[in-house]
This record gives sequence, structure tokens and C-alpha cells, in this order.
Amino acid sequence: MIRLGWIGVHADVTQKRQCVLAGVSRTTVYVKRKPVVFVEVDEVLKRLIDEEYTRHPFYGSRKMVVHLFRCGHRVNRKRVQRLMRSMFLAGMAPGPNTSVAHPKHKVYPYLLRGVPVVRSNQVWSTDITYVRLERGFAYLVAVIDWYSRRVLSWRISNSMDAVFCVDCLEDALRDHGKPEVFNSDQGSQFTSEDFTGVLKREDITISMDGRGRAYDNIFVERLWRSVKHEDVYLNGYATMGELLIGLTKYFALYNTERPHQSLGNKTPQEVHKTSSGGGAMIVDKYRTKERLPVTLRSSGTEFEEVRIENEPAIQIAKTGAAPSSCEKSSAT
Repeated sequence: MIRLGWIGVHADVTQKRQCVLAGVSRTTVYVKRKPVVFVEVDEVLKRLIDEEYTRHPFYGSRKMVVHLFRCGHRVNRKRVQRLMRSMFLAGMAPGPNTSVAHPKHKVYPYLLRGVPVVRSNQVWSTDITYVRLERGFAYLVAVIDWYSRRVLSWRISNSMDAVFCVDCLEDALRDHGKPEVFNSDQGSQFTSEDFTGVLKREDITISMDGRGRAYDNIFVERLWRSVKHEDVYLNGYATMGELLIGLTKYFALYNTERPHQSLGNKTPQEVHKTSSGGGAMIVDKYRTKERLPVTLRSSGTEFEEVRIENEPAIQIAKTGAAPSSCEKSSAT
């Protein structure tokens, strides 16, 4: 708490008076703070929750209790809620308080529903995810180009402040130019003045996911699934240093070597440079006739629609390849 730092022992004003002026309870100043205790069982439960949430992001605390019971851990819902809250995880289903934004930060509307993405650097997006370590978790943020699925920049941190998100954005702008539209969720890191100020400075249109809409930023969500299942879970990184080295290798592989079926088995880097062979469109089957809030320049690329039972339709640019299994699984 920032105000606690204002209380000084050797100040001319008594601590009692300082607490009154700062609006701080004297109990919080006088009490001897307990050291943070590392609970091994909680870390095991967090890892199990992280793995299951990656597979099924619509699972809430109730389903997580059932999953942990099947794994041999008897825990009540309150404990699971506490652990998920500490990891900033919530089931991706419409409901009250599933996503809490900063009350003083401006939230921008979602502008990409039904908009064809037909070239590189037309739409970028970002998100944050947890990466488990041997003792605790780290945070990973990345900026991705929707057209080519290329990871333009990424950063890891041991705290959830906005600084490493802003640094990641600045890296992407410096190395790859700028997009027309930048999309993110309503997290406080992305609604902060520091982050949105960079986008305004570059005259970039800001778009943010709607509350309770798990598919508005589906391409980054699909990236997180690939990162965890293809790298993090296989290697079991113990420290931030190991994670940094491992992710550096993986993202190089992801961008330059790993073929993408949705891109005609080309690599994201190749598609991003040539601006051909990619593309996407997010279509809401319930609101397809809605007037779009923004119109982007379009080259007239033809799209085909991929429909999955009980899920929103996703359209991809026709490249001569069959509909991608990656795209189909991206809505899971």
C-alpha cells in the first residue's frame, strides 16, 4: 500500500498523527507483518489448475473442484477460488465480475467483429498469460499480427504491472511499423494511460474485447495454447532465466520454422513479409447484420467461412489450402 510508505518512524510528527493524515489504520502500521510462506501443496494445485484452464478456459471454480478431486486432491471451492483469483483466472463465460477493469481507466469498444483482415500490420492484438515455474509463476505478454499469426514481440515479468506490457508494445512498433487497429482485453495494464498513450501517440485505433466474450481475441488465446503445450509443459522451466532462454528458442521456431495449416503450411514470418496467404475474420452468428463501428481499407480478398457446431463462425482467407485444423481448434 503506497500510503503506508508515507509513515516514518523518525519524523517530527507522531505516528498516530501521521496515520490520521494519511488515512491509514494504526493497526496496519504497528502489526508485525508475517513473512510470505511458500506452500508446496498450493503450488501443485496451481499447476493443475493452470493445465486444466489452458485446455478448458471456460472452467470456473466449481468445475475446477471436480477436476482436482479426480486428480486426487480434496479441496473446497473457497480454496480453489482463492488460488484462481491469485492467478487472475476466471471462467470464460458471461456472468458478473468475470473481468474487473480499473474503474478510472477508459474502456474502448470492440471494432473487429465482421472486419476482414486482408494484409499484414492491419490488426495487432495482445494478451497476458501465466507461465508456471518450479516455484511459482511468471507472466508472459505478446503482440501478434492477426493476418500472419506472427509474434511481433514478447516479454516476461514476475509482476503484473503495465511497464513490461508497454515495453513489449514499443518493441513491436520499433521493429515492425504500426497497425491500423490494436486490440486487447479490458485488463488494467492495457487500459492504463501509459499503454493507451503509446497507441494514441502513433495514431492507432484502439479496440478492446467485450466483457464475457472469449472469442474476440481468439488468435492470441490459440497462441497461448501452443506455447504451453508445445514448450512450457514439455520443458518444465524452473527459473526466469531458463524460461527466457526457452521462450526465445520457441518463438524463433514458431515464427520461422513451424508450418501453419491455416497459412497453407507457410511460416508466419513468410506470410507477414509477403502479405499473402493469411487473413481472418471474426463473425458473430447472432449479430452479423449489425452495422460495423469502423471500416478498414480492404483489398477485396475472398473469404470462406469455417463453422464449428455451437461456436461462432471464423472466416479465413482462401489460399487454396483446406480449412485449418489449427483454426478449428482455436475456438476451443
